[in-house]
Amino acid sequence: MKLIHCFLIVVWLTIGAAGAQGVQFRSGTLSSVFDAARKTKKPVFVEVYSATCHVCQSFIPTFADARVGKYYNSRFVNTKIDISTKEATAFLEKNHLFVPSLPLFLYFDGQGNMMHMAMSNNTADEVIRHGMTALNPTMRSSAMRKRYEAGERSDNFLIDYAMLARVTRDTVTNMRVMNDYASRQNASTYNSPTNWLVLQRLILDVDNPMFQHLISHLDPYVKAHGAEQVKQVAENILMSSLYSSRGNQYPAAKIITIRNQLQQIGIEGRVASNRTLLPEVNAYFRSGQTAKAASRMDDHIAQSQFSTPEYLYVIRLFNRKSPDASDAPTVARWANKAIPQAKTPAEQADLYYELAEVYRRGGKMGEGLKAAQKSMDLAKTAKLDTRRNTAQLARMK
Repeated sequence: MKLIHCFLIVVWLTIGAAGAQGVQFRSGTLSSVFDAARKTKKPVFVEVYSATCHVCQSFIPTFADARVGKYYNSRFVNTKIDISTKEATAFLEKNHLFVPSLPLFLYFDGQGNMMHMAMSNNTADEVIRHGMTALNPTMRSSAMRKRYEAGERSDNFLIDYAMLARVTRDTVTNMRVMNDYASRQNASTYNSPTNWLVLQRLILDVDNPMFQHLISHLDPYVKAHGAEQVKQVAENILMSSLYSSRGNQYPAAKIITIRNQLQQIGIEGRVASNRTLLPEVNAYFRSGQTAKAASRMDDHIAQSQFSTPEYLYVIRLFNRKSPDASDAPTVARWANKAIPQAKTPAEQADLYYELAEVYRRGGKMGEGLKAAQKSMDLAKTAKLDTRRNTAQLARMK
């Protein structure tokens, strides 16, 4: 009897342990996970994590919770992907997803369409709540656009929708939603704990009123959050704006303002100048201000020790984008300065080729022909493909 009693206790403990298991994360490829989801007619839950992320590690006991396991195992096919792996990178790129922080919860239907995303607090109730929301067609992330178009504008909804837009790389929507959010806030609350998080995580636009308030009232933000953190937040917003698709259309005056604001938050002057150099030069090209583009680059070169590849880059930039030939004397000077420092015949061939293009643009066909022939000779010495040289010589005659 005693042996039987002990055996029954072991069986009971085994059954109890099995019944109390947490979330079952499937291993294997993501394609096999989605195959399983289609077969079982369940959606897919993906935790995006990193093995070196301490916040991610803190979720392990939560996912081991029996209530969380019961909910997710019965309703989802569950998997996790380490963001450092090639498969995770490929999956996120394929779905045009950006990961602003870890862990990130993603929910998909069996065909791979994203239904919902969430960044969760670390409690069992919260993790279960996100799963419930993912299964609710009217409340999950994929319904947010309709809710927004129907006029929903609560603060929490706008924050969630802006975060969805960040994750799905929809900058236009993020900007529109964050402008709506800012319009609902009193300026006196811009530095509140919630709005400080909004500035840190969601605002990508220098024109947003909350950023404008930050950059014009730095002292109270520094007092509340520290100089380094304020610098980081402002720098992220400035650089996000500058190197966005809309930033590609900024006029030079606005780019100069951004350069000044970078210095205002503590970025060293030369660093700020370097970061805004190409956007400013391209802005001058767009507005037909060739002389200003050449002067800006010439000032930069005078203060820098340019390598041969750097000279080649800027000379090609002007040869291909300059709207007129007024820059030709300046660009020719750069090429003639770079040629003696080139270390290989291949580099010299490239520089002479670009120099010939500068002379051609400037109407100096005789000098252009000489530079083009020199490029051809060097290309032969370096055993390069000379078809472009042949075509260039033909243009010079």
